[in-house]
Amino acid sequence: MKAGAVPVRVAAIDCGTNAIRLLIADVDGDRLTDVSRRMEIVRLGEGVDRTGMLSPAAIERTRAALADYAAEIAAAGVRRTRMCATSASRDASNAQDFRDMVRGVLGIDPEVITGEEEATLSFLGAVKGLDAPGPYLVFDLGGGSTEFVTGTDTVERAISMDIGCVRMTERHLHGDPPAADELAAAEKDVTAAVDTALAAVSGRAARTLVGLAGTVATVAALAHDLPEYDSARIHHSRVSRDEVSRVTDELLRMTVEQRRALPVMHPGRADVIGGGALIMRVVMERSGHQTVIASEHDILDGIAFGLAV
Repeated sequence: MKAGAVPVRVAAIDCGTNAIRLLIADVDGDRLTDVSRRMEIVRLGEGVDRTGMLSPAAIERTRAALADYAAEIAAAGVRRTRMCATSASRDASNAQDFRDMVRGVLGIDPEVITGEEEATLSFLGAVKGLDAPGPYLVFDLGGGSTEFVTGTDTVERAISMDIGCVRMTERHLHGDPPAADELAAAEKDVTAAVDTALAAVSGRAARTLVGLAGTVATVAALAHDLPEYDSARIHHSRVSRDEVSRVTDELLRMTVEQRRALPVMHPGRADVIGGGALIMRVVMERSGHQTVIASEHDILDGIAFGLAV
C-alpha cells in the first residue's frame, strides 16, 4: 500500500503461550496508527510442556477473551483480520480443538505459524522506525518460546527456541521464591538454548540488541523505576546489562505476592516473570551486548503491516 492512499483498518491478534493480544490499527504505507491495543493473560499453554495438550480450562479462558475482541473488531469497522497462534498451539496434540473454537468465535481460522514465521513478523514490527544502527539482533521472549532474529532492513537469519517464561517456570522454578538448585538448572537449560540460537543467527555480530514482549517491557519498567506501567516511556528505552542483572536477581528473590505488589507488574505475569527475566539476562550475557532496547512494537505490528499490503 502506498503512502497517501486511504488507510486500511486492520485487526491483528497474537495468541501465545501466556497472553492473547489485539491490535486494531489504521495502516498507511509505513505509518501505523493505533486504534486499540489490548492484552489478556489467558495462559493458553499452561501445562503443555508436561502434558502435550491444551487444557479445557485454558481453551475456555482464551475463548472468553477472544469473544470480547471479536465484538470490538466488529464495532470498529475492521476490513481485514488475521490471528496468529504461536508456541502453545504448535506444541499441543489437541490443537484442532483450539482451531475449532477460534473459527466458532472469530469466523476465521487461526494461523498456527512456525517459529521462523513468528520471528519474521516480530522483526518487521520491531525495527520499523527504530533509530539505531543495524544489523540488529531481535529476541522475542514469549511464554513457551523465544525467537532470535538478525538482519538490518530484512530478516537474514531466524530461529525459535523452546525457552520462555512459562515453560522455564513450569520446568524448573517450583519454589516461591525458587531455590538455588532450581535456578542453576534453569540457567543451564537457558544458556544451552541461547548459545545454540546465537550461533545459528550470528547474533554476536549484531550492533544493536532489541528485546520484545511483556517480560522485556516489565524489566525495563523496573529498571527505570517507573511508578506505573507506561508504554510510551518504555518503548525504545535502553537498559544496561547491569540493570537487567540487578532486576533479575531482585525478582528471583521475591515471592509471587511480592512481585504482584510491584506497581508495574501485570498480575497474570507475576508467577512467571522470574523465569523470563533469567532468559533476558542470559541473552545479554551470552551475546556480549551491554545494552538492550525495549520495543513495544512486535509481532502484532508485523501482522498489521502485512494485512495492509
